[in-house]
Amino acid sequence: MEFKSVEIIKLPKILDERGNLSFLEADNHIPFTIKRSYWIYDVPGGEQRGAHSYKINQEFVIALSGSFDVVVNDGIEVKTYTLNRSYYGLYIPNGIWRHMENFSTNSLAFVISSTDYNENDYERDYDNYLKSKLNH
Repeated sequence: MEFKSVEIIKLPKILDERGNLSFLEADNHIPFTIKRSYWIYDVPGGEQRGAHSYKINQEFVIALSGSFDVVVNDGIEVKTYTLNRSYYGLYIPNGIWRHMENFSTNSLAFVISSTDYNENDYERDYDNYLKSKLNH
């Protein structure tokens, strides 16, 4: 399984009157081995998270609770994905500029990464990001 573009991936959903269950497996539902996970919560109204790209890292973002928008930009096209269900998520390959916005009250964003944290993997300057896209 290998993805090359941003896309929504639907996860398994097991329905049960006692409550539903969803799950994901590395290299099965998402196209990478999981190295790190983190979550974003208690985001004040009007705030954004992200505003960077990765040189190597790939991510999968799930709204475990509430809703928020993920805005992705490949240097040519900008798309907004609204995440609001825990049984699907957004796959974001490396080389894509992204930020998250419009967090609802009590939203919980769960992010799964393909690499360990490495500050050198981040591109945080949008102008440099665009220049790097033009050179490829």
